[in-house]
Amino acid sequence: MSAVNVSADLSSEMEVDAFRRLFPLRFYERHLLESIRPDARPLEKARDTTLALGAVASADGSALAKIGLTTMLAAVKMEVMTPTTESPDEGCIAIDFHMPPICSPMVRPGRPAEVATVISKQLSDTIVSSGMINLKDLCLVRGKAAWMAYLDIYCLDADGALFDTALLSAVAAFSHLTIPVVSLNDDGRVVVSEETEGQKMDNEPVNKDKRKLELNSIPFSLTCILHKNYVLADPTAEEESVMDTLMTVVLNSSCQLVSLHKPGGTFLAYNAAVQDCIALARQRVKELQSILTEAISDMEVD
Repeated sequence: MSAVNVSADLSSEMEVDAFRRLFPLRFYERHLLESIRPDARPLEKARDTTLALGAVASADGSALAKIGLTTMLAAVKMEVMTPTTESPDEGCIAIDFHMPPICSPMVRPGRPAEVATVISKQLSDTIVSSGMINLKDLCLVRGKAAWMAYLDIYCLDADGALFDTALLSAVAAFSHLTIPVVSLNDDGRVVVSEETEGQKMDNEPVNKDKRKLELNSIPFSLTCILHKNYVLADPTAEEESVMDTLMTVVLNSSCQLVSLHKPGGTFLAYNAAVQDCIALARQRVKELQSILTEAISDMEVD
């Protein structure tokens, strides 16, 4: 390749980059006319997705989820609590979503990102309303002891579709969760027990073996961008900033609708666009189920 050709290619790349920075919406709309995106994805295609279970050795359940560059680390820690008088036979789940400054230049040190609070609430609502976890399964002794599951999710890289990746990491962490053995101490209190090899525990265990938490109707989500007559699945952070109307569809593992979330935006969602988003979400559920199943199988083999 001659020096002239190299110079021309560099000049062309600089012009494209300058156009993208100065006129981002026009840049994207030129791609949309060809039903393609700048990263070469078709409009309806989600980014590559990976899951790794057991990412945090000190947690009772954990997972690392990646959708494109967006990366979430989820960890579940179980603690014994006294159940409420209103629900004496139920445990509780507490969810916190964290966005440290390392995840995005948009997050300032010392100031929690506003979106973190929104996603925490959205995650809690989704997990409860989906029926994924029966809180009665977290009961140890009615009215006296139950499990409190603390789920912390850390965003390590924020490049769009934060809720989708956070939900996937949460589901995977609960799938990996092993509930510890607990016993009654001399004061009649329930405490976590550790049985060393070759030794028996001093007190009779309440639950005799470590066990997995049974999950039902597992929720999965897909966020789409609505722009004019286009629907773009699994947007990047740049796409979200340029085309500001988002819709998140949450379906359970049977593809039943759990929730539909549209946080504002300039676009009024018409019926066809909503149906398109739901149809794409159904396809995505099958993909995510397969990825989760494979990750669980890999963990069992290890």
